[in-house]
Amino acid sequence: MLRFASLGSGSEGNALVVEVGNTRLMLDCGFGIAETETRLARLSLEPADIAAIIVTHEHGDHIGGVARFAQKYRIPVHLTYGTLASQRDGFLDAGLVHEIDSHTPFAIGDVEIFPFPVPHDAREPAQFLFGDGAVRLGVLTDVGTTTPHIESMLSGLEGLVLETNHDLEQLRRGRYPPSLKERISGPFGHLDNATSAGILGRLDRSRLQHLVAAHLSAQNNSPSQARAALAPVMGCDPDWIQCADQEKGVGWLSLI
Repeated sequence: MLRFASLGSGSEGNALVVEVGNTRLMLDCGFGIAETETRLARLSLEPADIAAIIVTHEHGDHIGGVARFAQKYRIPVHLTYGTLASQRDGFLDAGLVHEIDSHTPFAIGDVEIFPFPVPHDAREPAQFLFGDGAVRLGVLTDVGTTTPHIESMLSGLEGLVLETNHDLEQLRRGRYPPSLKERISGPFGHLDNATSAGILGRLDRSRLQHLVAAHLSAQNNSPSQARAALAPVMGCDPDWIQCADQEKGVGWLSLI
């Protein structure tokens, strides 16, 4: 069995916990030490329970809390060469740093990890699948557009965390400056609701037990809009779709 939970998802900080057997990993850590401790405690976890931190890319809402948290609790950090190169010297003690290749699977304890590269405005961003040998969870956030490889990786999963960052028309009508609107909606930005629904529609969804909408913009989206975009593809009640919000994330969900 694999279970997972979000500590929070959005522009102010992101972190996801994945558990298989006796191994618990954290994907990203965009919160300060005390906030991360508090959010872990909501899941009945302590920092010592985290075997490693996997980093998707170097933007502050994903990597901002990694170094201090890992340094304090001596937690290994796994990240691509490009993500590591984006950080200053002394980011972490060398003994805690583990470089990964975005095309090469690896394992930490009981968790199988399958990275894959994504188009985003970062040095070498990656997203990940996590598995226990029988079921798999896919995570796709912070990506501007899809690719055949992304859709191949995400097809046939039991769990999926999928970015629904913004409603495109709401973004266009909003108060962001034109340059920021272009960045968000561009091919290296973030997925809008309709694009995410299109990606979902091209996947094999026959095994999907949990779908979580993530990285919602507080200004340019809402849980109801995200659910309304994805529910017709799934043929489900909108409330079946979970939304990982900024403050509470989403609680433990199990894949069996």
